[in-house]
Amino acid sequence: MARPLARTRGLLDGIPAPAAVAIATAWALALAAQASGRSGLLSHDWLIEGGLPITDAFAIHLGAWLVMVVAMMLPTSLPLLRMFGTAADRQEHPDRAMAALLGGYALVWALFGIAAFGADVGLHAAIDASAPLASLEWAIGGLTLAAAGVFQFSSLKDACLKQCRHPGVFLFRYYQRGSGGAVRLGVRHGVFCVGCCWALMLIMFAVGVANLLWMAVLTAIMVHEKTRPRGRDGVPVTGVALLGAAAIVLPYSAYAAGVLG
Repeated sequence: MARPLARTRGLLDGIPAPAAVAIATAWALALAAQASGRSGLLSHDWLIEGGLPITDAFAIHLGAWLVMVVAMMLPTSLPLLRMFGTAADRQEHPDRAMAALLGGYALVWALFGIAAFGADVGLHAAIDASAPLASLEWAIGGLTLAAAGVFQFSSLKDACLKQCRHPGVFLFRYYQRGSGGAVRLGVRHGVFCVGCCWALMLIMFAVGVANLLWMAVLTAIMVHEKTRPRGRDGVPVTGVALLGAAAIVLPYSAYAAGVLG
């Protein structure tokens, strides 16, 4: 029997070491980008319009996106990771099973990031080709906040959160031994995570993937929604806050763009 996965101590007690190391490394990389003053270079506007070949811009985006996903989304999945780690200790290769689970989870978010990047490239192309659309570019940030706020009240958000809030039931239903089963579990869990958090993550897509303040605030919101007993009560509160922020950002952006005199 292989030795059980190492566990961290203190605040991270019970969390499989690979997940704890990945989260800590991701936040360290984001902090380093912020401290170096280069976080602005990771904004999607700069990547797309900064003169880089599209393949280079895509590679930088995908790397930064995955770092952000590890930093922000893995903490919201720690209850499932703890339970899976305990179950995987009974397998012959628990480390492989954990790596497979994380790989399947990251794959889903990577595909979402690729789709979001492609949509952003298409949006920029449409704006460049259309004067009417170009005149509305100032509204993108505010509309992103508004869309995230509206989604907080959707039935899809609630249905996906129910799956994420009960990791024991989820694991009992879908757990399978072996790396293949772990990958499938990670993919399935990733789909539900995308389903409940995609709109909040699009805010990060809009503000830049190395913005530590937004990263910290949104991570705290998603951890509370998905893991705390009163998390459901906070969902509409966040929705109202995002809609309120949109109501401020939209007119301010219009004024800054010269649309409002």
